[in-house]
Amino acid sequence: MTVAGFTVPRQFSFTTRPYAAVDDATDTSIGLDTIDLRVRWMLNLISCAESELVSRLWHPATFDVLAAGRDGSDRKLPMQGHVAAARLGWHPSYPTGVYVPSRVTRVVTSQTVGTLRTLAYRDTAIGSLAARFDPVTGRLAPPTAAGECVPAGFTRGVVRQLRARFRRAGDASHERLRITDVQRPPRTSVMARLSAADKQLSQIAVTDAVLTLTVKLPTNPAPAGRAQWQRVRLIAAIPPHLHTRAITDWHLPTLVLDHRGLLLRCAATESVPAPDLTSGSTAVGVDWSPATLGAAAIVTERQDGLVSDYRGFTYDDRGLGIKLARLQAEGQHLHRKAARLTRLAATAPPEVRAELEGKIAVLDAHRAAVGVKRGKINRELAFHFGREVTDYATAAGATVIGVEDLTTLETRGHGRVNNNRAAQSARRKAVDALAHTAAGVGVTVVSVPARGTSALCPGCNDTLSRPGGYHRAWCPRCNVGGNRDHVAGVNLAKRALLGRSKVVHKRGKNPEIRVTAHAPVRQCRDKTSPTPSRPRHRRVRRSVPTATPQAGVNQKKIVPAPRASVWDTVKPAPASHVVTGSREVPTSPASAASVADSMRFK
Repeated sequence: MTVAGFTVPRQFSFTTRPYAAVDDATDTSIGLDTIDLRVRWMLNLISCAESELVSRLWHPATFDVLAAGRDGSDRKLPMQGHVAAARLGWHPSYPTGVYVPSRVTRVVTSQTVGTLRTLAYRDTAIGSLAARFDPVTGRLAPPTAAGECVPAGFTRGVVRQLRARFRRAGDASHERLRITDVQRPPRTSVMARLSAADKQLSQIAVTDAVLTLTVKLPTNPAPAGRAQWQRVRLIAAIPPHLHTRAITDWHLPTLVLDHRGLLLRCAATESVPAPDLTSGSTAVGVDWSPATLGAAAIVTERQDGLVSDYRGFTYDDRGLGIKLARLQAEGQHLHRKAARLTRLAATAPPEVRAELEGKIAVLDAHRAAVGVKRGKINRELAFHFGREVTDYATAAGATVIGVEDLTTLETRGHGRVNNNRAAQSARRKAVDALAHTAAGVGVTVVSVPARGTSALCPGCNDTLSRPGGYHRAWCPRCNVGGNRDHVAGVNLAKRALLGRSKVVHKRGKNPEIRVTAHAPVRQCRDKTSPTPSRPRHRRVRRSVPTATPQAGVNQKKIVPAPRASVWDTVKPAPASHVVTGSREVPTSPASAASVADSMRFK
């Protein structure tokens, strides 16, 4: 338990790009295109060595060692990946005649061990599911131990792999299956986590909102000696939203290359207010909705019990959800088209096959571009949602935000298209963004059980009726109800308040409340929740009245302006000017150069 008024450290991540590069030995400037090329050479060496090491270790004995967590001398394996690899004798290999510093080898082994440790859990789960799989019926037997329970989505994927394997094998062998039997070695990401090395490879310094990263880079794609690895200082700007934060430590970044060049994925540690779940009496419940990303409601604990006004807050995604649905449908269409061309290319003549492979490459490139665009929109949507809910909770004086546990949440019953669309929504990113944003103001995000939150009454805990369709909920016994998502938010906030003394903390995860408690929540006529601020757009008049001509002045022909958008937010013109349309037209139009100069420094 933490004491209110104190601060605790918290790590977060951000991205930036270098705008200048200097040779550390001669202080001469280096072009950014040259830096991108040298970074690509280093990433190619790391990626090839990592892929070779993963393929060489792709056998059951590797996962047995990682699952046991012991080396050959029965000593516990350390947490550092490069130390564990050195103790187990896992060393990468490089092309003949290529010199790679030992600190770069640390990066390779650290990333490899991290990947294999993640897959060790999948290996154990696959073995457990294969033991309960019946190849005749294609179904799983119920689990007999608590350790055999795995998420439903993971179970369905493994069952499909098992069915396909037994269909190809044509036998009903009951040997224990491993992850190496049902899938190939994974493809590793092309990146370099500099945090696995020490100051001999890279250093970081921050002064006056400028980040300087000193790192060793090769001077050619196949360095033959130590002299062909030289230090370079990369100078990058820290994002403006971090200038006022209480950052205590800056960590070494991860180097990646995208379509724009070198990208630094940095991490830092800041001081935030210490969370205190037992101090406040107000909680916010966030319900994930199939119509929008989420909705929130507030419950307050008083001396006479729990109260709520049952008027929640529905998040407005500003049309991003529709854009994501369109991009998702486009990506699925490209995937189906590429799969069809792949099937045709398998039996086509050589000249036709070459043409089809070219088309498949174009489709894959378009699909990758759609995926990148979806990722950017999901990130923007998640952090905007986190900021909106955090402001809502801060205005209400809440100290805890209860969200549905995503591990027990599964979308179904809304049709194939809607189920797929809701399953691919950015809920996990939204939870992370909400936890990050709320921690900055001292509000704690906890996970609460999701079962029954939209179907049970917060007052009497009976099943709700649906008099107005799916999106409405009503309890005739308590005479309360309203929007289905708002009622679910009340239930989530109630469970967060009642279970805050039984919070389970796990490393790397948000606090969890696993106990479902009930207490009646009565409807209070007093306004307990804040009114969320929503942008109001000035609607443009479709028609403009004819101006009265002045005496002695010839009447000019009035040309009606084109129809403007209803989302026009241009401020109305002063009364002294005569406006003939939805926008005020300046007397002397600005040149393109002046407009560009005015936008350049904003």
